Amino acid sequence: MSHLFDPLTIRGVTLRNRIGVSPMCMYSAEDGMANDWHLVHLGARAVGGAGLIIAEATAVEARGRISPADLGIWRDDQIEPLARIARFVKSQGAVPGIQIAHAGRKAGSARPWEGGKPLSDELGGWEVVAPSAVPFADGYRTPHALTGDEIAQIVTCFRDGARRLALAGFEWLEIHAAHGYLLHSFLSPISNQRTDEYGGSFDNRIRIVIDVARAIRTVWSEDKPLTIRFSATDWIEGGWDIEDSVELARRLKPEGVDLIDCSSGGIAPGIKIPVGAGYQVPLAEQVRHSAQIATAAVGLITSAQHADEIVRSGQADVVLLARELLRDPQWALRAAHALEQPVPFPQPYHRAY
Repeated sequence: MSHLFDPLTIRGVTLRNRIGVSPMCMYSAEDGMANDWHLVHLGARAVGGAGLIIAEATAVEARGRISPADLGIWRDDQIEPLARIARFVKSQGAVPGIQIAHAGRKAGSARPWEGGKPLSDELGGWEVVAPSAVPFADGYRTPHALTGDEIAQIVTCFRDGARRLALAGFEWLEIHAAHGYLLHSFLSPISNQRTDEYGGSFDNRIRIVIDVARAIRTVWSEDKPLTIRFSATDWIEGGWDIEDSVELARRLKPEGVDLIDCSSGGIAPGIKIPVGAGYQVPLAEQVRHSAQIATAAVGLITSAQHADEIVRSGQADVVLLARELLRDPQWALRAAHALEQPVPFPQPYHRAY
């Protein structure tokens, strides 16, 4: 049985423990560029003892941002500001990771504290894209349905973004295929109404995700983990479900994907989700055992004992925390104390050990 503070090695990368920072958008970039906020936010959690630091959804093209204030990796001048963060995270003993993404039909929205609604062109919004011309909800733009050639261009954008992130020094890459964003919207029958080779059957709907993973593996070192975040279920009848996720995980493993980050929901508004402590952990457990692939569990995991039990019981290999690490950047250090486990304590903070 593994413990929350046991190391984990995937390919040529070793996490010092099984605690990771889940990718969380900060909505604090300008023109896609990382800045001091991102350095301090992510760096503090590396100092705080987490083994894996995954930077937020980073758009592969400008129109792929959730908001105008999202990070991006569609230009070479966006590499160095991110490299600065990766260097610092690694210097603190954590693994620098990042999520690569395209927001699809949910792009071009205001920041959450500014209402989170779609922006008009006059307020900085833009045309959005999707597998089909189906808006996310009332009040959202009707997306442009991508042509086959345009899908191929987006796959190339993912590949080029991954190449830039490798140059920036990141050692763990997560493909975002969850929460109703572009790749998830191809997977789910709720949003994908195509009749060509990218729609209809399961094999057709997963095609773009397979294409993206293959393209990224051509530029992402064999020594570095490639992972993917699924919405493991849409929580809606007729949508993407856990059995689909298991099968896609099986298909992605021989393509060089090493771990599935199991989240859920986001394909449509108003869906009733059975939210509670660790409510998505059974999804990670089912994917892990049925597809024989490593998984990460995420979602309302707050206590050290719960996180440890998830790893000890074999439900997941890694536990990713989001809001709890916003509340307490030193959560991993406190968890080690609670579980009576040794953890490297930052020397400048040693008087507080």
